[in-house]
Amino acid sequence: MAELRELLHAELLASLPDKDPIVMVNLVRFREHSLDGDGSGWDAYSRYSKADMPLLRKVGGTVLWAGRVAAMAFGVADAGRWDWIVLVQYPSKAAFLEMMTSADYARINTDRENGVEDHLIFAADETYSKLAKPSTR
Repeated sequence: MAELRELLHAELLASLPDKDPIVMVNLVRFREHSLDGDGSGWDAYSRYSKADMPLLRKVGGTVLWAGRVAAMAFGVADAGRWDWIVLVQYPSKAAFLEMMTSADYARINTDRENGVEDHLIFAADETYSKLAKPSTR
């Protein structure tokens, strides 16, 4: 997997407005076996997720929703196979970048890399939501 800093489009994200919350839509495909030999890809990703929760809370973020992909409902079936979807809300894109570029995140990211075969994150600004906006730090 490519180096995290190479994949993080920090310059592009930095160019986006930073006045509102942002939701990161994560699409995750797990490896069958973790690269470190410690269980499955899901096991490694679970270790990463557990370690990431305090970092996420520290920057004011929250997981809105997470779930297993049950089936493809629309689209080209062989265009991509995803195992897990996670919606994570941050109070701002700056909060997301703060977490992703921190030394603490770099330490835990190994479990994510060991566990995932592919991981896409889409930055989405809010057009409509019934969810309450997170408080600013």
